[in-house]
Amino acid sequence: MEQATVTPLKKTPLNARHRALGAKMVSFGGWDMPVEYSGIVNEHLAVRTRAGLFDVSHMGEIEIAGKDALAAVQRISSNDASKLAVGQAQYSGLLTPQGTFIDDLLVYRLAPAHFLLVVNASHIPKDYAWIAEQIKPAGDAVAVDASARYTLLALQGPQARETLQSLTGVDLADIRYYWFAHGEVAGVRATISRTGYTGEDGFEMFVPPQSAERVWQAVLEAGRTAGVIPCGLGARDTLRLEAAMRLHGNDIDETTTALEADLSWIVGWKKDDFNGAAALREQKAAGVKRKLVGFEMIDRGIARQGYEVYVGERTVPGCRVTSGTQTPYLKKAIGMAYLPAEHSIPETEFDVDIRGRRIRARVVPMPFYKRAK
Repeated sequence: MEQATVTPLKKTPLNARHRALGAKMVSFGGWDMPVEYSGIVNEHLAVRTRAGLFDVSHMGEIEIAGKDALAAVQRISSNDASKLAVGQAQYSGLLTPQGTFIDDLLVYRLAPAHFLLVVNASHIPKDYAWIAEQIKPAGDAVAVDASARYTLLALQGPQARETLQSLTGVDLADIRYYWFAHGEVAGVRATISRTGYTGEDGFEMFVPPQSAERVWQAVLEAGRTAGVIPCGLGARDTLRLEAAMRLHGNDIDETTTALEADLSWIVGWKKDDFNGAAALREQKAAGVKRKLVGFEMIDRGIARQGYEVYVGERTVPGCRVTSGTQTPYLKKAIGMAYLPAEHSIPETEFDVDIRGRRIRARVVPMPFYKRAK
């Protein structure tokens, strides 16, 4: 008999540190990752009121460089990378010819002809293979899976800037939202980006893997008096949902287009041809039949991913709850779901099937939470 082989989980450079801190570890996208340390609610509230430090080193980094690097990025990504200055980043989609999501990603312009793409952990090999193949017609451009070169840490929350500023000579106030700068953090060379996945102000730091523990420890020590704590993937998920940030595999995937996901703003409509362009332009002209909406529960209950929705007395193919939780900060049950376009207007009511019971919900504007400026 053949024995089944089990692929070992990959580990970030901080794996031993997470375990020493007593983190609850889970398998996520092929990685052994901390889901929580002191509890999801506690960590969520820390980020909303103070700051939290996340290890997001499972994310992938793909670099594209060469004389025609911009043309290559323009071909594979939905947003318009020609608008990026050196030192600027943008949210974008890696789309199929049908305009649906292979993945979502961040695009950083490191130099006029050098880009860094940050992709989701579970898709690194697939994304890299797709990108490498798709950029061939672009000309002089090469894609490299550079994931092993980076550890990625995210410090998020109202105290993030003050905490990080004590460890770097880079003037963080000068880094605008979705821009980045190069410098040092705790004596370690780093790229500091004013980005995040929580709805709070904060920074993401790309540092060499061999120096990850030094930076992690330094940030926690610098933020100790401000109440900065380590946070896991559980709080990251509830935070991003309050901020209505899409999660690939839940809210967007290869069955959902950028327009259906209400992400038309990440489509470079004035660009030349790019993957998915024709399909999206056709769909824009015809109008979408379904749309991703935010909702809150009217009746008592929590809607979860995959739960069916009822519009009147019927379910609608392709319409379902994609994300849902009871939020620690807003203290209400919220979620996102696909609904027929004609039922996507705020205040529209519908039902969610929760374990055989139809529970009432209401469409509300997104994001659910928006930080005070």
